[in-house]
Amino acid sequence: MSAPKPSDLAFVPFISVENMMRLLHRIGIPDALTGLAAYIEEDFRRWELFDKTPRVAAHSSDGVIELMPTSDGTSYAFKYVNGHPKNTRDGLQTVTAFGLLAEVATGYPLLLSEMTLLTALRTAATSALVAKYLAPEGADTMALIGNGAQSEFQALAMKAVCGIAHLRLYDIDPKATEKAMRNLAGHGFTLTACASVQEAVEGAQIITTCTADKQFATILTDNLVGAGVHINAIGGDCPGKTELHRDILSRADVFVEYPPQTRIEGEIQQMPEDFPVTEFWQVVTAAAPGRRNDRQITLFDGVGFATEDFSALRYIRDRLEGTGFYQALDLLADPDDPRDLFGMLQRANDGAA
Repeated sequence: MSAPKPSDLAFVPFISVENMMRLLHRIGIPDALTGLAAYIEEDFRRWELFDKTPRVAAHSSDGVIELMPTSDGTSYAFKYVNGHPKNTRDGLQTVTAFGLLAEVATGYPLLLSEMTLLTALRTAATSALVAKYLAPEGADTMALIGNGAQSEFQALAMKAVCGIAHLRLYDIDPKATEKAMRNLAGHGFTLTACASVQEAVEGAQIITTCTADKQFATILTDNLVGAGVHINAIGGDCPGKTELHRDILSRADVFVEYPPQTRIEGEIQQMPEDFPVTEFWQVVTAAAPGRRNDRQITLFDGVGFATEDFSALRYIRDRLEGTGFYQALDLLADPDDPRDLFGMLQRANDGAA
């Protein structure tokens, strides 16, 4: 007797890096960023429905490997992601990722996807969404400090969602700034390469820090931060890794995704456990104020949270139908008789003979 063919449920759509790039270009990168921001905003409005836990992290002297799970009761998602700043020395990515979306009712996967590109997009979309709520009115200039793999995504999201038109770029490595300037040319920005952090922040209403070194660092000092700015601090994302002087935190109103995670990984790991913060979902739902006046310093201590990956996987799945930009993976053993898994295995050998 020949082995039975896999059922339809055995096949799970898989989006490879190649197909993700094809899908993003089909959508258009600005539209993908605004679409992702809308899905992330929708899920922040549903915040109380989600299972929430700090990501499960395995730290080493080389970097970190993490799992990020969450569920809204109907769908479940997780992401595998690493952060290894030393990788660039060997020509490797600092961050790589993949993720899965599943149905809670059956536990069956619905989508398996690359998430290295998708994480870059969702991180930028989250930053821009937060800036939409917290940046000063009419902000059109951003300082972009750290011009690595995330920088162009941050810039394009801020343009698509918030209307940022002027970028002032600085990186300790001038080649990184040259790369970012080259990649962002032709995207409608006025670009200025700066020789220092101080020069970069001059005239900027939004300051984004996205550096990669896994260490306590002071990329931005208190004397460089004037009244009325919004700071988008996204580089600090694990214990022992920060970018801002603690005096900036003391002067700012700090907004976070999920405090139990951010207090471990974010800029506020420098502060006492009772340091006051506002959860961003409360701003989205009007349960707490965001920007109150034009002198206020707002600071988003962004470390990335699982609901944002959940939103990103939902968005991509909804855009996949009819494109053909995926492979059907025979991922699940799903025998005709669910009690006869061994029989399915045995019949496969009989068929081979």
